[in-house]
Order: sequence, then structure tokens, then C-alpha cells
Amino acid sequence: MKDKVVVCAYHNVGYRCLEELIHQGADIRLVFSHEDSASEEIWFRSVRELAARHGIPCVTGNVNDAENRERIAELAPDFLLSFYYRNMISPEVLSLARRGALNLHGSYLPRYRGRVPVNWAVINGETSTGATLHYMVEKPDAGEIVDQEAVEIAFEDTAFDVFNKVTDAAVTVLRRAWPQLVAGTAPRIPMDLKAGNYCGGRKPEDGRIDWSLSARRIYDLVRGVTHPYPGAFTTLAGRKLLVWQAFPVEGAGEPGRVVSTCPLLVGTGEGLLEIRSLQLEGDTELSASAFVEKTSCNGELLA
Repeated sequence: MKDKVVVCAYHNVGYRCLEELIHQGADIRLVFSHEDSASEEIWFRSVRELAARHGIPCVTGNVNDAENRERIAELAPDFLLSFYYRNMISPEVLSLARRGALNLHGSYLPRYRGRVPVNWAVINGETSTGATLHYMVEKPDAGEIVDQEAVEIAFEDTAFDVFNKVTDAAVTVLRRAWPQLVAGTAPRIPMDLKAGNYCGGRKPEDGRIDWSLSARRIYDLVRGVTHPYPGAFTTLAGRKLLVWQAFPVEGAGEPGRVVSTCPLLVGTGEGLLEIRSLQLEGDTELSASAFVEKTSCNGELLA
């Protein structure tokens, strides 16, 4: 008899990992996902639609709600698997999985435990990250590691580029690990939390540019929150100005001061930032050259 599986999943990692489990013939009895938020740009694939196509019941309520705990208890699953599910799963729910509850996290644990690990890795200028399958315990992203796969973060990668790499790595990890979990031969490697770090969630306001930082650090912020995320921003003459694409270059200038319009260069705490694509709030996104033609900004101070 096959192991019974309950899956909590959302976003592209959730979609691709659920797809991989289906491909491997897992006996998936129930899927928990989320309703899409009207305030969020929905650029990723639908777990609900995938479950429906394969005749798998899908619930969008919180997995921790009493009625859902009872439903899981009645199913008596062998495994509970979480793939980019956004709610912390309670110990009471975790304990319902006879053979274990596991999570696929978008970093090379124990580095970047917590929320939005891909964005944080890019913002912090990391050169690598990864995907990790680990057992879930009450403390977030802290249980024993089953398998993980590293990915490179190239200098010009955006968070979206890295997220796609991490998604592929997540599928690779699950493809390797699932047969081992079923067979009872999967590793359980203790996680050394002291060797890692924990990051909280990010809000749109966290994208504000601090021009006293170096051009490299501002560049990392820009590529870490550019499309499809809310974007890095500053203000120009009192209006919010989103910076969608930029690049650090050599030179010097007063932090925040526009020192050139061709190319569009802004002073920072160290070096200059060449802005390549930007958008005044309420207007359309423009290339730097088109923006300069339309908007007088030479010598202006961005704040």
C-alpha cells in the first residue's frame, strides 16, 4: 500500500513540486493552498488548478484551523509536505503525519532561514543559495536536513532569475529524495542553526533606497526587488520614483545627486549608480534616455 500524502503548496515551487510528486505516483489525498491576494501581482502558476486537473481535493483555508486538523487526522497521512505554503504549520498538525512532515525551503539551509530567502540573498549580494528539503519542527526552518541543492547567483541575476533557479533545484531535490523517504533510507542531517541566519518578511516600504550606501549595495537592492516584486524607490521633487534596473559604475558624487543624464548617473556613498529603467509613480516605466527627455532631473537630489 502506498504512503498517503497531504501537501501544503503555493507559488511556482508549490506547483512544480506537486507536479513532481504526481509524476512519481505519490498517493496525494489532499492539498492545502491559498486564495490569491488582490494586492499581489500573480505571475506564478496555480496549485489549485493543477490539483483540480488531477482530481485531488484542494482547500484554501488555513491548514491549522480545527476543521482542517480534523480532516487531516481522518486521512491519517504518512507524510505531510510543505512547498512554499505561507502559513506556519502548527505542531499539532505536524504530528498527524505518521512518517514525518517536511518542508522545501528556498535557500541552502541553515543560511537564510525565514521569509523571502531568495530576495534576501540577492539583496545581501550573495553569490549562491539553493533549495533544501528538511523535516519541520516547531521552530521555523530548523529541522533535520534530508537533501539540498546549491545554485549560483550571477552578478546580474535578479531575484526573479534566482527564484527560477531555486525552483528547478527544488524539483531536483524532491526527485532524488522522495523515493528515499518512501523507502525509509533518506538521511536526517542535524541542522547547525549557529552556522546560519534568520530573515523576516519584507514590505514594499523596505525597498526605499538609502543613497549613503555604496552603489553595489543599492544595485543589489534594485535587482533583489525588481519585477515582479514591488521595486526599489526614491523620491524626485516629492514624487515617488521607482528604479527597476540599474548598474554600479566607478566614479564619485554627492549621495542621491543626479550627476549626469547621459547616462543617468546618481551619486552614492561609494561609486555611482547608473539608472537604466525607472518610473514615476502613476506614470509608465521608461528607459533612462526616455525619462530624461520627458523629465528635468539633472542636478536634482533624490531622497
